[in-house]
Amino acid sequence: MASIDSFSDRNSGTSGGVFASRELLIANAFLIGAVFFGTVGYMYLEGWTFQDSLYMTFLTLTTIGFAEVHVLSGAGRIFTIFVGLIGIGSVAFVATRTAQILLNTRSFRHRTVMKRIQSISDHYILAGYGRIGNRIAQDLERNDVPFVVIEFSQEKYESLLQSNVMFLQGNAEEEQVLLNAGIERAKGLILTLPEDRANVFATLVARELNPEIFILVRTDTHLNKRKLIRAGADKVVAPYEIGADRMAQVLLRPHVDRFMERVLQSESLNYTMDEVMVQPNSPIAGKSLVESNFRQSFDAIVVAIMDSDTLNMVFNPGPLERIKPNDTLIVMGSSEMILRLKKDGCTAI
Repeated sequence: MASIDSFSDRNSGTSGGVFASRELLIANAFLIGAVFFGTVGYMYLEGWTFQDSLYMTFLTLTTIGFAEVHVLSGAGRIFTIFVGLIGIGSVAFVATRTAQILLNTRSFRHRTVMKRIQSISDHYILAGYGRIGNRIAQDLERNDVPFVVIEFSQEKYESLLQSNVMFLQGNAEEEQVLLNAGIERAKGLILTLPEDRANVFATLVARELNPEIFILVRTDTHLNKRKLIRAGADKVVAPYEIGADRMAQVLLRPHVDRFMERVLQSESLNYTMDEVMVQPNSPIAGKSLVESNFRQSFDAIVVAIMDSDTLNMVFNPGPLERIKPNDTLIVMGSSEMILRLKKDGCTAI
């Protein structure tokens, strides 16, 4: 039923848009005809030049109210009244219909976006579409991760209108806005609002609406990390501190930094690092690394194993380290193989 409703909405929106465009086209053609009619009329009735007649017609149609170009005869005054009535009606119609089309277009887009949001689950909600939010959105889109943007700024709202991103205009601190974004079905909430106060309040509201959701928050100062954690954030990141640490890493350990940069950015190298969960039906579940023959079977390296029970992480696991069902493996390998591992849950050999 939902697909039928969506189809009918698209059809009604499309046909309505075509009909409105046709109306505007006819109205503009009528307006151009009125200009031509008025110009020719003044030239014929008053014997004016083309330029004077066109100027008088423009003044009359737009009801600007400047003085007459020349003294009008009785017939010219009657003709001016007639032209003015035509101008008032046609200009008002064009302006009104243009405003209606713009309003209906936004309303139709809003309904379409809301239907898309209502149909998804396990998505991320990104509140704040500044420089950091925009970069996060690009990474999520590049990895085909569903997400919804919440943005309050009108300027950024206009830029989002030109994109294919699902978004809502509103304040992420408001309960209804988060509900409209599907927070009850969402996998995570990413808060990159410009003020820490707003991030704290949005965290409190979100945690109340969905106690299980993962909340990642950006902060400007290290001092506010504890406040955000107490408010309910799972992870707090200070971009400026990370940027400073990264710059120091480039200076102190340039080769390590270059290696990590190339590994973590799959665009620059065919090898990347990612996490994969071991499904219970996986042939490697319950086996040690050497028994699973992981490296030869998957052409990938296990960098670490996170225990599903204790959440402890074993770095550089030895060959006798055992892999349990639902453990998370931090692996490094080719982009194609890791994509296959994540898709099949380590079941493909």
